[in-house]
Formats: sequence, C-alpha cells, structure tokens
Amino acid sequence: MLGHLFELFFPDNCAGCKSPLFKNEHTICTKCLANLPYTDYINYADNPVAKIFWGKLKVEAAASYLHFTKTTTVQKLLHELKYKGNKQVGHVLGYMMGKELLKNEIFGTTQYVIPIPLHPKKERKRGYNQAWSIAQGIAHAMNIEALERAVVRNVYTESQTKKTRFKRWQNVESIFSVKEKDKLKHQHIILVDDVITTGSTMEACLQEIIKNEGTKVSVAALASA
Repeated sequence: MLGHLFELFFPDNCAGCKSPLFKNEHTICTKCLANLPYTDYINYADNPVAKIFWGKLKVEAAASYLHFTKTTTVQKLLHELKYKGNKQVGHVLGYMMGKELLKNEIFGTTQYVIPIPLHPKKERKRGYNQAWSIAQGIAHAMNIEALERAVVRNVYTESQTKKTRFKRWQNVESIFSVKEKDKLKHQHIILVDDVITTGSTMEACLQEIIKNEGTKVSVAALASA
C-alpha cells in the first residue's frame, strides 16, 4: 500500500523526457525509445565508425547504436548516464544494443565485453564508469562475460571535449595497459564506450589490446557524433 502511494506522489520519470513512466516501462519511456535516432551501422561493415579505423588498426567490426547530436534526447540520456548517476540508462541501452550485436555474424563470435576504463581518480570522483554500465547491458543481452578491470588507464588525462584530433591523440597516447593478458589471449572481445567522435581514445586502447597474443577486437559505441 505504501509503495503504491509513493509511486503516486513520486513516480519514476523517463530519463529522456522526464514524463512519468507507465507500469511496464523502465528507465526510458516507450515514446523516447521509439524516436531515438538509431544508426543501423551494425548491419554493414563500411559504416562511418568502422571507417575511423581503416588503415590504422586491425578491428574485426565497429559500430555505434545511436546518432549523437546536441540538444536531443540522446544527449539528455547520456548526460543522465554520465553525470547524474543514472546507471540504468547504460544498462537499458546496452542491452538493446547487445541484442542487435547478436544478429551480426562478427560481433556474435565475441567472448568478452570490456569498457574503456577511466583513471581511478576520475572514477572515484564520478562514482562509476559509465562505459561499464553499457558493457554490463551488452554482456547480459549476449550472454557473455563483462570484464571491468581487464584493461586499465594508468595516466589521468584532461577532458577531450574541446580538443582537436591531434591534441586528443596526444592526450591519450600510451595511457592504457592490459592486466588480464592470459584471459584475453586468443579471444575476440568487444571494446565499449559511450560516445565515439574522432576515435582517438579507442585507438589508444586498441593499440595496447591487440599487442596481446591472438586477441581480436571489435568496437561498439552507444553513440557516435
């Protein structure tokens, strides 16, 4: 009884539009989910995210799930995930993306999901790594294991938001290391981030991972700009 009264006066609201959620809705309302700008990149190999890595690094497959533009529902959802502590946004969208990844013959062969790591200092300040929430959702959907600390970030870097591509690369060069080398040996993993723009952070992390014997990597971002 008290639970119903609490829901009446303090209903759960959609992370996107802030409207009260119906009983069968969770975190994001049906209307917002229906109107999100899905990319369809998972369905073809020569998509814009995959092209970021062409001629640079060996990536098995790469895709983003959503288009990112400012002042949209996608930006609001990512803000909730990254700065408002709403981890469920990552779980819900990660799960949805994972179901789509399963339909792709390359992504469907992966054994592990790994998030782009935050430096411990930044993670303590924020309270969690938003990419880990997405990775957990993907792993749940694909019925594979998510590894939170297989790759670590050793150097604390400044925000990438207002940097040029060259400056972004300088900012992340040689800052990652692989900790679970034996576990990743001869495995195919998905490296996950929330948003991919120039791909410099992904490139730096990929460079370290593919040094590991027999490790193959595919890239999945929740959104791409």
